[in-house]
Amino acid sequence: MTSVRDREKLSIAVYVINLEDSKERLDLIRSQLDSLGIAFARVPAFDGRKLDLSKVEDYDADRSMRYMGRELVGGEIGCYRSHLSAAEHFLASDACYALVLEDDAHLLCNPLELLAKALPDLEMIDPDWLLMNIGNRKLKYSSSLSRYNVDARNYVLAAAHYFPMGTRAIVWSRKGARNFVAKHRTIFAPIDNYFRFWLTRQGHGYSFWPAPITATDAKSQIMASDEGERDKYGRKWYHSFAKKKRLLEEKIIALRHKYLSKLKLKSDNTKRAWSADPNE
Repeated sequence: MTSVRDREKLSIAVYVINLEDSKERLDLIRSQLDSLGIAFARVPAFDGRKLDLSKVEDYDADRSMRYMGRELVGGEIGCYRSHLSAAEHFLASDACYALVLEDDAHLLCNPLELLAKALPDLEMIDPDWLLMNIGNRKLKYSSSLSRYNVDARNYVLAAAHYFPMGTRAIVWSRKGARNFVAKHRTIFAPIDNYFRFWLTRQGHGYSFWPAPITATDAKSQIMASDEGERDKYGRKWYHSFAKKKRLLEEKIIALRHKYLSKLKLKSDNTKRAWSADPNE
């Protein structure tokens, strides 16, 4: 359990990624955050809808075709760069953590209250944690760690060995944001696919179940003009094979991490039992 003193040490910056011409969406999420007394900073979304990808220097089309089985579209590049910008904004601040929301996020509870309870525990469990996905639709191959009640809802903090897709609500540690920004070289996958690629292999990714943040019914504007483009132009003949290969590899890695996590927990419990044994 976290103490009041631990919670008072928390400093969480809140950012909302929003396109310049999406005022209505910004107003909707502002009303949610205002009702909870949560201040935020707007991060202008990068509009990639009209990008000429042949001129994007940090886009690796060849690697994208190998990993995804298709080329990316401008909206995916824009979404990736928007999250890169949000991480840079966070690192320029004095905050300990960052909650980054896309402007279609729908809050089911006060996320800062939930994080105030969970983050001190996570720091003790894994001081090297990197990123949390708290707007996920699914959570597979995970290990439950602790439970919290906020706004009459129960949430389980879990190690996300198979990092969830979607980026409508993510939480950065400073170490995670630094790694993301410093190690960025090229874009070869949509941002959520990249996070799964990175954190499923490296570990130190976390989530809640059920998700405390879902999405509104608003259609993505960043991807609006790219609808159908991935199917029409980008997919290669080996797309299905590449996808199956990618999913299988990452599920095997996730299952291995889950198994090792289970062994470690069993070992830790055994050590605690021995240390508590008066006949030791």
